[in-house]
Amino acid sequence: MIEVGKIRKGMPLIIEEEIYIVTEANKHSMGRGDGIIRTRMKNLKTGLVRQFTFQASEKVEEAALSFRHVQYLYSEDELFHFMDLETYEQYTIGVDEMGDALDYIKENEEVDLQFHEDRPIGVILPNTVVLKVTDTAPAYKGDTVSGSGKPAVLETGLKVSVPFFVENGELIRVDTRTGEYIERA
Repeated sequence: MIEVGKIRKGMPLIIEEEIYIVTEANKHSMGRGDGIIRTRMKNLKTGLVRQFTFQASEKVEEAALSFRHVQYLYSEDELFHFMDLETYEQYTIGVDEMGDALDYIKENEEVDLQFHEDRPIGVILPNTVVLKVTDTAPAYKGDTVSGSGKPAVLETGLKVSVPFFVENGELIRVDTRTGEYIERA
């Protein structure tokens, strides 16, 4: 247990038997008595962001998380199978734990799995991934005048806006934090 005054951005906490990552923590002093700490936290399982307010005298439980470098093997139904690259042990997680990773991960790709008490709870993606464009409109002469771009579907099913010069079959780099096109790969 830690005092809420020591909460910092990025800390994993257990609240209401769920694991949250602190995305924002602000301390507010009251005229008299204890201050309050207002936080915004992201639920690791559902991805939902909630606000919590604590009295300065309260204590919260810090979650002990570990990471393992794994390779994504395959999926069946709504289960996703990974293999630890050091021990060759296999782990299975559900679609809820995958979260946004579904849009960015391909078979045989290496990622980090996040664990709490030896149970996989989520996938940590790299900041950028390279994906193949499978469907986009052809480029026409003069399209570059407007700078907005065109929609494209990538090999994982993710839809992004790409510049007009990008064509079907090209590899592009996508930011996993924002879901936006960065550059050709």
